[in-house]
Amino acid sequence: MRGRSSGGSFSPKLIVLLCVASFCIGMLFTNRMWSNPDTYDDIDLTHKRELQVVSQDCEDKPKVENGESRDIMGEVAKTHQAIQSLDKTISSLEMELAVARTAKSANLNGLPVLEKPDGQGSEVRQKAFVVIGINTAFSSRKRRDSVRETWLPQGSKLKQLEEKKGIVIRFVIGHSVTPGGILDRAIDSEDAQHHDFLRLEHVEGYHELSAKTKTYFSTAVAKWDADFYVKVDDDVHVNLGMLATTLARYRSKPRIYIGCMKSGPVLAQKGVKYHEPEYWKFGEEGNRYFRHATGQIYAISKDLATYISINSQILHRYANEDVSLGSWFIGLDVEHIDERSMCCGTPPDCEWKAQAGNVCVASFDWTCSGICKSVERLKEVHRTCSEGDGAVWNTLI
Repeated sequence: MRGRSSGGSFSPKLIVLLCVASFCIGMLFTNRMWSNPDTYDDIDLTHKRELQVVSQDCEDKPKVENGESRDIMGEVAKTHQAIQSLDKTISSLEMELAVARTAKSANLNGLPVLEKPDGQGSEVRQKAFVVIGINTAFSSRKRRDSVRETWLPQGSKLKQLEEKKGIVIRFVIGHSVTPGGILDRAIDSEDAQHHDFLRLEHVEGYHELSAKTKTYFSTAVAKWDADFYVKVDDDVHVNLGMLATTLARYRSKPRIYIGCMKSGPVLAQKGVKYHEPEYWKFGEEGNRYFRHATGQIYAISKDLATYISINSQILHRYANEDVSLGSWFIGLDVEHIDERSMCCGTPPDCEWKAQAGNVCVASFDWTCSGICKSVERLKEVHRTCSEGDGAVWNTLI
């Protein structure tokens, strides 16, 4: 057995010969398969020719002229505008349905329903760009007169502003605890002279501002079909042209809430100004309110005003009117616009900005939540911070 095993083994010489033979066969096979470098040159030349043909073909194609390029960009812009217009149209149709529902329930809720003089049914709402409601009180006759003498057009100019620019402006007031009393008759007399009031089915009172705000928007929506609705206090200076220009920038958007956004502290201590009786709803003591526009002046779009009108009976009222308004939009798809030009200070602040070309939409003193001593100072503010009496007439809306 051992001899057989030994005789079957390969000798070292034979193994070396086999290795040399394998190497030679491998070299022969490699030389046959290896390409000549000239072949690569041919391939490279072929690729270059193909690329040259493709390049020449691209160059031979007619180029888009600048005019055609502008046409394409114009079509893109038109498509974008069409989409925005469609969104606005859908929103408007929804609002028309909402207004119909509001009008139907107006009699039940005590809201005013406009009737034609001949009794042929409800009057068609007047189209407008913006309705500006100036919040006022029975005791504020001098404030109203100071506004009329400065930024509020009078007489035929007020009417022309509505017809030519779609800007409707009214002092907003309800009635006294005793309707038809001396306070109400004084407002009737003043309105007969100036024709610039919007009367509400609302009992006046400082602690009823949230309720008054709801009633104002509901009444305004029932009377005017406007793109925007503005609330402003009667001790604030307004540049109507700048206000219209600012609102026009957001005309294509359906749910807009514009103003100077803030988030002040929730005041739990009784007896302090702006005390919040329902402070516990806002979490731990020392918390701050959600973001909302300051109450001196703000604007909302048609959709939001109609939303308030429809849901006025179930919208909760907090102690402070601006907080109430902000709370009504929580949970809605609303775009908050923090527009700082709507809360400029009185001179020198608004004066410096006007001189720099940044005319303010509205001016007031934060310390007084309006212009301090506005009856005496409104003319001064108007003289130094006004955009000019003709600005609103030249505004593109």
